[in-house]
Amino acid sequence: MRIRSVRTIRPAIQQNLLFILLETDEGVTGLGEAFFGAQAVEAYIHETAAPLLLEMVEVSPESVAVALAPYVGFQGAGAEVRGNAAIDFALWDALGHSTGRPLVDLLGGAVRPRLEVYNTCAGTGYVSATIGQHSENWGLGRSGSYEDLEAFLTRPGELARDLLDSGIRGMKVWPFDRAAEASNGTDISRAELAEGIGIISRIRDEVGLDMKLMVELHGLWNRPAADKILRALEPYEPYWVEDPIRPDTVEAYRHLRGRSIPIAAGETVVGRRGALPLLQAGAIDVLTLDLQWCGGLTEARKTASLADTFGVPVAPHDCTGPVSLATGIHLSSSQPNALIQETARAFLHSWYRELVEGVPEIIDGWIEHTRAPGHGITLRESVLADPANATRTSARTR
Repeated sequence: MRIRSVRTIRPAIQQNLLFILLETDEGVTGLGEAFFGAQAVEAYIHETAAPLLLEMVEVSPESVAVALAPYVGFQGAGAEVRGNAAIDFALWDALGHSTGRPLVDLLGGAVRPRLEVYNTCAGTGYVSATIGQHSENWGLGRSGSYEDLEAFLTRPGELARDLLDSGIRGMKVWPFDRAAEASNGTDISRAELAEGIGIISRIRDEVGLDMKLMVELHGLWNRPAADKILRALEPYEPYWVEDPIRPDTVEAYRHLRGRSIPIAAGETVVGRRGALPLLQAGAIDVLTLDLQWCGGLTEARKTASLADTFGVPVAPHDCTGPVSLATGIHLSSSQPNALIQETARAFLHSWYRELVEGVPEIIDGWIEHTRAPGHGITLRESVLADPANATRTSARTR
């Protein structure tokens, strides 16, 4: 394949999202995406990556990953890494279209026909205004269906029952984040702890242990405060506690692993080199790698295989976009140590569907990879035509 043009689109309805379209000389187009800091990623793609891509006579996911590997900031999931991931997704998608095969086949074939999902209890406007992981960016106060963040804060038992009745047997909530913001993660008061535990208790009272209950801490805590929260959560048997502290504090994770609660982490670590210290230390029970933030499918599949050598399952993160979700499903379907797939039904039923076609369906708590070529996601024509969406194109002149 050779790239003829590189086009990016920033949708007006989701400020953190950037789509990329790579068109080849054969007339095949691959779709990728990046999430967070869309304008910075856009600038990187057109000013740094596109000139190189357009000069390459033959492109492939692996060759481009080598060519675009950044020298500065390689271990941070910054604009370069996110931009490279968007390009990588698009290259894999173009390869699928050029061969007429779905990604799962290109990755070696499926080892399971479907994946269990859990629901991250976000709302339709969650993390849509800024790049901050802060309650001001939760998008609360909206009306309509699937406002699951508002629901878990105010009606957690009712939400848990609704999810379970729909066939979804896993849910993730973050009832302690505001307390972390109040103390900068250094401590949590008895009242704040009781408030958060009250939400967990009401979920357990309604659905018992039939629900896989994940508790997200977003890496906002220091070790002593995180330890208090884990101690208080033990009687409620969470399926896992996610990112109790920053995932680069490996020794602190080792200390927390002394508790009976499984620990999940990894969405903000970058690929194999970021995951390796956690795996070597036996610090985590589940690796929640993010395909977009780690640099793309090319890096993610190597990271998943690395985790497998340590006997650690992977549960790909998705709170970032429809291409990342679809690509994650293909990876998990082909990966023997894939555990469960994150989804956010608030996104699946709102801006995902407004922007693209081919969004995977959840049926009775399960999701399947598509048999369409590539990852199976295509942009709606209305997105390409909407003048409110910011577009930019780089193309070969010869």
